[in-house]
Amino acid sequence: MPTRRKFLRNAALTGAGVSVGLPAYSRRRIIGANDRVNVAVFGTNSRGNSLTGTFAKTKDSHVYGIGDVDLRAIAKAQATTVKAGKDKPKGEQDFRKLLEDKDVDAVVIATPDHWHAPMAMMALDAGKHVYLEKPCSHNPREGEMLVAKQAKTGLLVQMGNQTRSSVTGQKIVKEIHEGLIGKAYAGKAWYSNTRGSIGVGKSAPIPEWLDWELWQGPAPRVKYKDNVVHYNWHWFWHWGTGELLNNGTHEIDMCRWALDVHYPTRVSSTGGRYHFDDDWEAYDTQVAAYEFPGGKTINWEGRSCNGKAFFDRGRGAIIHGTEGTVLMDRAGYWVYDLKGKEIRSEKEEGKSVSMGLAGGGGLDDLHAHNFIKGITHEEELHSPIVDANPSVTICHLGNIAQRTGGSFHCDPETGRPTDDPQAMELWGREYEPGWEPSV
Repeated sequence: MPTRRKFLRNAALTGAGVSVGLPAYSRRRIIGANDRVNVAVFGTNSRGNSLTGTFAKTKDSHVYGIGDVDLRAIAKAQATTVKAGKDKPKGEQDFRKLLEDKDVDAVVIATPDHWHAPMAMMALDAGKHVYLEKPCSHNPREGEMLVAKQAKTGLLVQMGNQTRSSVTGQKIVKEIHEGLIGKAYAGKAWYSNTRGSIGVGKSAPIPEWLDWELWQGPAPRVKYKDNVVHYNWHWFWHWGTGELLNNGTHEIDMCRWALDVHYPTRVSSTGGRYHFDDDWEAYDTQVAAYEFPGGKTINWEGRSCNGKAFFDRGRGAIIHGTEGTVLMDRAGYWVYDLKGKEIRSEKEEGKSVSMGLAGGGGLDDLHAHNFIKGITHEEELHSPIVDANPSVTICHLGNIAQRTGGSFHCDPETGRPTDDPQAMELWGREYEPGWEPSV
């Protein structure tokens, strides 16, 4: 959709205060159609280890290096690469050494959320293409900056919302846009799980395998506690973005894609932390609702600690129209008439992990292949950052609404809250001095 993507790019850059038409960055190795792309993977404890295996087997991709502040995670990803039948990649506890390496063409980032945009911008400055796990930012301002940095450098940035590479997803979204279910006006997305308590953290010695200083990176410094590394950082605002960004990003993006909407005009959210009395700061139960121009809506329901599924699945998206309904998930799609009778369905070839923490499967394979082909053959990316960032910003807006009293109106061109100074205070964040990202 070149016309629409051009519009999205211009709107995003205008919101970030950056002019359009900046020159492409040229400090990089020229890659031809027959060349391998040397990839460095950053953040390989869980999701990144799965992506290491994906990129190790992707055609024309070579896992050249592993960067992680956890020495054990480096060894894990090196073993994953060797298990895939490839040479053992070099390992660095300081990812910046791999950014300085001129043989690295692209980086895959699967670190904690507070590192996503700053690390991606550092990689772009170093002349590397970027495959960036969702969410692409810790806050909306970082998303604006990343879009502007990508435009400034001319390098590729693909967000890891792999459903955009689904063959059945692309097919059914096209049909929805062509009127399959009449006017598509409402999307519902959901995620449910049975997560346990993270307890109350205690101050503890920093493990010898961990570079805690670099783990914190751009985030203001705090003392190490024993219930943050790994994974539980998701539920602390200092580093994470809660379930709405952790998992809601995928299905909200599916709804936005199918409804062909950009930013909302109004956002509201209800919910809280109900299941356990512990250090978890985000919400285990949340309903976020979005109103868009043209009379369209999206709502997301997340239940982190109650796994009762909708439509017999822990995650998915359903699109309602004036003439029918479409149910979509990572396994395929199902079309229904107005009375709920199934008309037809189609399954995605190859299985993908739906509820596992590390992910993996056929959609990852397709998405990684698209990214590499984008570098070697200029294939259009399925989720370029200029198109992916609005979905992430929409999720941020849901959290901001929940944190500031429940609802506000937005500028549909930029997503920014209007006439709500309290909400705008959460548009960005404070950084550790010397670590502030810039365009």
